[in-house]
Amino acid sequence: MIIEPQQIALWQPVVDKIYERFGVVCVLSRYCVFQSQATPLTELPAKYFEDPLQLTIHSNHIKSYCEAAIESQPNHDLAELDFQLLVMPSKQIFGGISWQPTLVLTEEQRVEFNHELTSFIEDIKGYICQQYNEFIADETSARVQLEDIDPISVQSFIDAHEEHVWVKDLNGVYLACNRSVEKAWNMSNSDIVGKTDEQLFDTRTAQMFHETDQKAILRGVRTSVSECESFDAFRNKVWLETYKAPLRDKQGQTIGVIGVSRNIAKHKEAEEQLLLAASVFRNAVEGVVITDHLGNITDTNESFTRITGYNKDEVLGQNPRILRSGRHDEQFYKKMWNTLIVQGKWHGEIWNRRKNGSIFPQAITISAVYGDNNEIRYFVAVFADISDQKQTEEKLKNLAYFDPLTQLPNRMQFLSSLEQELNHARRNQTKLAVIFIDVDFFKNINDSLGHIIGDEIIIELGRRFTYTLAQDDVLARLGGDEFVVMLPNVSGTDYVSSTINRLRSVFEKPFLVAQSEPVRLSASMGVSIYPNDADDHDSLLLNADSAMHRAKSDGRNNFAFYNESMTKASVEQLKLQNALHQALVEFQFELHYQPKICLKQTGSLGLEALIRWHHPQLGQVSPADFIPLAEEIGLIWDIGLWVLNEACTQGVRWLNSGFSFDRISVNVASLQLQRADFVDEVMKVLLNTGLPAKHLELEITESCMMNHPEEIINVLKTLGNMGIAISIDDFGTGYSSLNYLKKLPIDILKIDQSFMRDIPDDGNNAAIAKAIIAMGHAMNLKVIAEGVETKQQAEFLIANGCDYAQGYLYSKPKSADDITHDSSIGVRGC
Repeated sequence: MIIEPQQIALWQPVVDKIYERFGVVCVLSRYCVFQSQATPLTELPAKYFEDPLQLTIHSNHIKSYCEAAIESQPNHDLAELDFQLLVMPSKQIFGGISWQPTLVLTEEQRVEFNHELTSFIEDIKGYICQQYNEFIADETSARVQLEDIDPISVQSFIDAHEEHVWVKDLNGVYLACNRSVEKAWNMSNSDIVGKTDEQLFDTRTAQMFHETDQKAILRGVRTSVSECESFDAFRNKVWLETYKAPLRDKQGQTIGVIGVSRNIAKHKEAEEQLLLAASVFRNAVEGVVITDHLGNITDTNESFTRITGYNKDEVLGQNPRILRSGRHDEQFYKKMWNTLIVQGKWHGEIWNRRKNGSIFPQAITISAVYGDNNEIRYFVAVFADISDQKQTEEKLKNLAYFDPLTQLPNRMQFLSSLEQELNHARRNQTKLAVIFIDVDFFKNINDSLGHIIGDEIIIELGRRFTYTLAQDDVLARLGGDEFVVMLPNVSGTDYVSSTINRLRSVFEKPFLVAQSEPVRLSASMGVSIYPNDADDHDSLLLNADSAMHRAKSDGRNNFAFYNESMTKASVEQLKLQNALHQALVEFQFELHYQPKICLKQTGSLGLEALIRWHHPQLGQVSPADFIPLAEEIGLIWDIGLWVLNEACTQGVRWLNSGFSFDRISVNVASLQLQRADFVDEVMKVLLNTGLPAKHLELEITESCMMNHPEEIINVLKTLGNMGIAISIDDFGTGYSSLNYLKKLPIDILKIDQSFMRDIPDDGNNAAIAKAIIAMGHAMNLKVIAEGVETKQQAEFLIANGCDYAQGYLYSKPKSADDITHDSSIGVRGC
């Protein structure tokens, strides 16, 4: 009889494995649905698979499936069942297949399957009761003659697979292949079938394929033969894993070999990721520790051992709390774990203890690792020893608030302390004082002895100040040679004066430095008091600074208390400073020239260039006011170059117009001479203006030459060799020795105007002037006197053999135009 058609749909073909006993058998996992409208499936006779050409379905299993399905779904007409169907091999069938057979029950209780290949069914519902793979022999079986299947249908079947599938006979001739092979090899089916590997590939590849074929045949079972990079059906690069197995006929004789290659790119990628992760884990600079969900250590890396001192075997199974230092309380760890459980991650800093007992800081990130059920399975902690970082942070913090040389508080820290004490003084209505200290002429120490010696003196000075002050007093170094002291809770000016006297006493003892004579120093100090002079820290410090400058202007080695007039003077000084910067930009300067008269004959030796500044608002500003300021704020170099260039330019104008003169003299500041490029700048000015060097004279003060004797001598020699005349200005005020004077490459001595006052009535000044004239002549130098204002002074100079004179008696400083048109000014040999 014929049973009603049973629809058996094979769903989602997936190659499971090739069974060893069947050689090339491809076992396909399938979800199958049985539907019946008449005869219960339990009436099917028992059928089993006994050999590669028999399909066996055991009725007991079918019955158990039905009962289980009906029990779980009683309202369903007939149960939906699924199980894994075993598809037996054929030289024409491999891979997955979608099919719809008709089951026929014969009188001999045999089931015959008439197969009809169908298209793949994608959407079919399955109810999984039990999955099994069994091979059980039974005396009654149904034979499925797979050889009877249409080869065209078989080709359609294998073409449906993305895997590479091919079959070869024992001679290596290709019997079949699917489209994936054709596309990957870039060949048609007709190019492949009937050919051998030697005909399709290079010798090396063909030999490799042949060897792997033989390997599978000799083993007699499915064999993994290679992993290699290849192409998929769409010519994309992939990694392929190839399996080969013997192909057998009905009698079990090997008649060929079947091969299947599947894309394992994802597996290779996962493999690479695992290898990479393992490499990172092993070689990471950071320490890594892994625990299970209970916190027991399961693994560590080498950096963990390097940082903590614990070997891996010592900590496996332990809890990371063995590293605790005791610096953190339980609340810290509780908060950390709450964050970790809720957010899955915690990052921060922890102080832990090494195996040797030492405590160290670490930056650590702890992450939770979740399983499929979203439950925590592991914790991974990655940490780094940040001891060096902490030390650097501490150093930076120290640099931010303390002077690196003396380790005293710096300006920022001092102002912070001052603000705190001011708040205390406001609450308690007490006074406090700020003392600003500046070491006199300390720049000379750095310039002459070097900054290393200068630093040693500053360090020693800081020590001496510290020992002198009371415990509550605050000493700070603001920078350079400037110190500041805060005195809290002062009772009055007497207490402040007493403290200042103690501070000044530290200078009574000379400073001993290596390879130098003992150094003696002094300091100028200024004082401001809260609340008398200011009520905020900035103003207190500023006013103390103003008082210090007053002490300096009063002769240094002194101290002064602040008063309001100092603020006014400071404001005026600031205005002048800003105006001086603007004057250089807006060309507010001009040069006047004062003739130098030859006393032995009528005429002039030359002219001295004198700078003048007329400010639009301030009016005429005296050089005595702005030249020292220019030196202090660093503008003297720019102003000096402007004077030199302007004087040389005017000299060329006069020479070109027929106005004769011997030399134009230009004053040079000490800071200019100390510049390494001073000589180059002078040469550049002469070259650019075209003034011959013989028409230029440079005036240098005696004190300037004493500060840097060796360097100055070399500079003056170079200038003299160029033809430039050198004169010493203000001679007699710098205490230079005759022994030193004779070494200088100079041409002229200039008697300072202070010695010309009251001559000839002042016997002392007259004697000094006579001595300078006699000394100059003895050294073959010309002598000029400045500040000559009376005929009596001129007669005195002539009587004592002075060579030249300069002063209001002859001419006031005049503009270049006035000099040009003054017929009384001329030049004759002198």
